[in-house]
Amino acid sequence: MGATVITKEMEIAAVNAIAELARQEQSDIVATAYGIQDLSFGPEYLIPKPFDPRLIVKIAPAVAKAAMDSGVATRPIEDMEAYEQHLQQFVYHSGTTMKPVFQLARSVEPEKKRIVFAEGEEERVLRAVQIAVDEKIAKPILIGRPAVIEQRIQKFGLRLTPGMDFTVVDTDHDERYRDFWQTYYKMMARKGISEQMAKLEMRRRTTLIGSMLVKKGEADGMICGTVSTTHRHLHFIDQVIGKKEGAKVYAAMNALVLPGRQIFIVDTHVNVDPTPEQLAEITIMAAEEVKRFGMPKIALLSHSNFGTSNAPTAQKMRDVLAILKERAPDLDVDGEMHGDVALDARLRKDVLPESTLEGDANLLILPNIDAANISYNLLKTAAGNNIAIGPILLGAAQPVHVLTSSATVRRIVNMTALIGAYARTKGAP
Repeated sequence: MGATVITKEMEIAAVNAIAELARQEQSDIVATAYGIQDLSFGPEYLIPKPFDPRLIVKIAPAVAKAAMDSGVATRPIEDMEAYEQHLQQFVYHSGTTMKPVFQLARSVEPEKKRIVFAEGEEERVLRAVQIAVDEKIAKPILIGRPAVIEQRIQKFGLRLTPGMDFTVVDTDHDERYRDFWQTYYKMMARKGISEQMAKLEMRRRTTLIGSMLVKKGEADGMICGTVSTTHRHLHFIDQVIGKKEGAKVYAAMNALVLPGRQIFIVDTHVNVDPTPEQLAEITIMAAEEVKRFGMPKIALLSHSNFGTSNAPTAQKMRDVLAILKERAPDLDVDGEMHGDVALDARLRKDVLPESTLEGDANLLILPNIDAANISYNLLKTAAGNNIAIGPILLGAAQPVHVLTSSATVRRIVNMTALIGAYARTKGAP
């Protein structure tokens, strides 16, 4: 912007931006930093807290516009929307990775991005829904009790309006309940589910309700998993939605935004000890998903480095490579290799000059769930500032994603955008 002086208009713009932000809902980051859950505008809260990441996003554009209107800006900002998005990326480090996904999600018509949130009463979900509405990346459907949802919207100082910003599937009373439980019973009658059990499950299992909404075409995707475990949610997803055509396995992939790079890790949450055939299928599905963010460069990781061990896990990764060379010869993949060799192309060339993998790997395939989950959580905490995208569920017939109990508001927003973008790309979830 390059303002030559600070004008009265710029000062007023800054004050108005601060006042507007103070009246909005409390940021989840502020709540975590200060340990305050019910902070709202009033005698005890007149100005935003200094840890509120929205300050730079709100104040800087307002001041810049005032400077331009006052004629003191030597470098006027031509595209204010692009400037605001740049600030968003500065505040939220996952922004650079997710930028193309958010752009795609915003470009989709609202009626094509109806996303159901299974834990519609949960605080993080409600805060994420507020952002999703503000960002125009979803048309939310919340599962829960309407009175509880409205009470919590008020409690957290959110600006959501039922019926306008979102719709609710009432777990206590919904006109579709009979149709849903009867459909579920017909699907599961020969798999141990009685009529009474179908009725009961369709009342109390919100992931089951959300899955049925997606199957019936009343929602375009689903977010669940902020409560309970991955396998509990995946159980109902598998019963109702099932695997996409040709898929034999589900898997979970996480993305980490690390200093200077982004990496994707599989399988972090689903398969305890996948076979070589399963890992090969998972790798192919993961590579297709990574193409949304860039070109996948795949490393098959092991404690063994290009044949230094004949342990079962090392042999497994060699078998995976052989299968991939046959089924997906166009993939840029190599292994088995150490983690440092995967992430450092120069080191890899020293160890094995004839390695076929070009450049630093960005998609890491681990031999089992222990290796994948431990690696993911260590990197996320020690090097990634807890900035992650996912888990992204691979293999499902519809865009549904099972998050974890540690999912942040921003992670829920990112996954919402990913589903919204799916409606535009028509790719596999």
